[in-house]
Amino acid sequence: MELLLVLGLPIAGSVALAVAGARRHAPEISAGASLATLLAAALLAVREVRSGPLLLWHEQFFVDSFNIFLVLLTAFVGFTTATFSRSYMRAEQLHRKLSARRLRLYHSMFQLFMGAMLTALLTNNMGLLWVAMEAATLSTVLLVSLYKTKASLEAAWKYFILCGVGIAQALFGTILLYSAAARILGHEGMSALLWTHLYAVRAGLEPAVVGLAFAFLLVGYGTKVGLAPLHNWLPDAHSEGPAPVSAVLSGLLLNVALYAVIRAKTLATGSIGPLLPGRALMAFGLLSAVLGSLFLWRQRDIKRLFGYSSIEHMGLITFAFGIGGPIANFAALLHMTAHSLTKSSIFFTAGDAAQTAGTQQMEEIRGLVRTSPALGWGLLLGSLAILGMPPFGVFASEFLILTTTMREHPWAAPVLLLVLALAFAGIFSKVQPMAFGENFAPQPPRPHALTPVYVHLALVLTLGIYIPPVLAGWYHAAAQLIG
Repeated sequence: MELLLVLGLPIAGSVALAVAGARRHAPEISAGASLATLLAAALLAVREVRSGPLLLWHEQFFVDSFNIFLVLLTAFVGFTTATFSRSYMRAEQLHRKLSARRLRLYHSMFQLFMGAMLTALLTNNMGLLWVAMEAATLSTVLLVSLYKTKASLEAAWKYFILCGVGIAQALFGTILLYSAAARILGHEGMSALLWTHLYAVRAGLEPAVVGLAFAFLLVGYGTKVGLAPLHNWLPDAHSEGPAPVSAVLSGLLLNVALYAVIRAKTLATGSIGPLLPGRALMAFGLLSAVLGSLFLWRQRDIKRLFGYSSIEHMGLITFAFGIGGPIANFAALLHMTAHSLTKSSIFFTAGDAAQTAGTQQMEEIRGLVRTSPALGWGLLLGSLAILGMPPFGVFASEFLILTTTMREHPWAAPVLLLVLALAFAGIFSKVQPMAFGENFAPQPPRPHALTPVYVHLALVLTLGIYIPPVLAGWYHAAAQLIG
């Protein structure tokens, strides 16, 4: 029942908002559907804690320690984003940037996007995982192009083409995986696509075929993660779509795509050993972190700045998964959580700041701490959190990644230190004038719209000081599973 609610509520919300999304109370309907989804996800998590891993609906869906915390995280950020959207999107309509018809499209596609991501996380079927990722791509194309400007349409087409090519490669990798498994599991039915069945026979899968399948899956889903050099769509999509869309793209979609990569990595490691999958993830991750930190220095658009920051952080997480082992995997899972909460809160403040100033150009956004204290301090604290300042959770995860790297691969430690230094200087040098610089026309504060920002930051601060035992248990179990 809980699974049906988690998957069904966003889809039902999408259908309802496709009809009523232009009405006055549509934002409240969307937030209500997201809250109901969050409550259903919490019930599913309670069931997993009590009963352990769950196989549901003829084994087509699977709940374990690896995906349940991501389900909760996705549902929570979806709810806070829907809450933030209420005031933000109404202000966009008031400024005549969006019509009632476009708002209906936004609310409907937002719920469809949430449903697709939750399906991708919970499915046990590698084929259905691919379908859900494709559905998430198509829905976000419409969300990125919402403003129908030349730049937003160009960003949406770039996103559609690049991720379309990537998802096609992921499909080919899925077919190869099925081909390798069918020799053992048989061609009848869909058991050769069920991840739990694949995991059980991973040692007997044909290494050459599985290695090739992993390469296609890594490149295919890695495109949606934003791994360099497959990252070109990400800064444009983040900068041209509405701020709530940027929040869920960076805070949720990248996690779900990386989740698909890591599920494939566990199969490849069992078949061909940890060396090739691990080194591939380390290479893509390190390249992404380096390029992301370097490109931060060239940015003038506030949302593009934090878009490149997402590339850097997803690179760090991928690198940690490539190292492997219980500590590095634990750190990567913690960083996924902290990054999602922090980066979504930053895009809330970045969108609000751009809306208040009437521009996304950072040199024209100044003195936010004086003109709108809630907004200015939210942006500053979020930036410090994502830069790894203690005692925020990002500091704890980056510290674990760095110390593990020093022990396992000391040659990479100076590169990671350089990446962190470049990212700190690149972001802080741009955020500090926005927060404390000479202000222009004063603007009224908007504390109610920014409540989700401080809720997220409070959670990230808590993760840096204390990780709840249930969450730590999920991390430990998932780290052992990933290997």
